[in-house]
Formats: sequence, structure tokens, C-alpha cells
Amino acid sequence: MPFIEATVAAGRTPEQLRSLMSELHGAVERSLGAPAQSIRVVVREVPPEHWSSGGVTLAEKAAAAGT
Repeated sequence: MPFIEATVAAGRTPEQLRSLMSELHGAVERSLGAPAQSIRVVVREVPPEHWSSGGVTLAEKAAAAGT
């Protein structure tokens, strides 16, 4: 039973998240030949304040960029 877990920064639309899940599901089905009903996909959203890169949070980077 393939289990795919994707972690993304929060802020995407439900449609974008659904598209991501669908694309991941399809990729596993095609590449592994796994039965569709056995594939599990979980998307975890992390608040931008809880994700950092280079010692700066994504929220801080967005604020600095003016977005």
C-alpha cells in the first residue's frame, strides 16, 4: 500500500491541494502500477511562521518581499 506524504506551506486553495493530491496519486499509480484503491496521499500544511530556511521563516521572507 503506497503512502505519500507531502508537506507544504499553508496558504494554497482547496483546489490547488486537491490537484496536488490527484497528481501525486496518478504518478504513483502509473510509476508503480499500484491499484488506485491502495494508494494513500496525505498533505500537511505548515504555517509560514513554523517553517524556516536559512534561519528566516517563510512569513519573514514574505513580509520582506512585500507579499
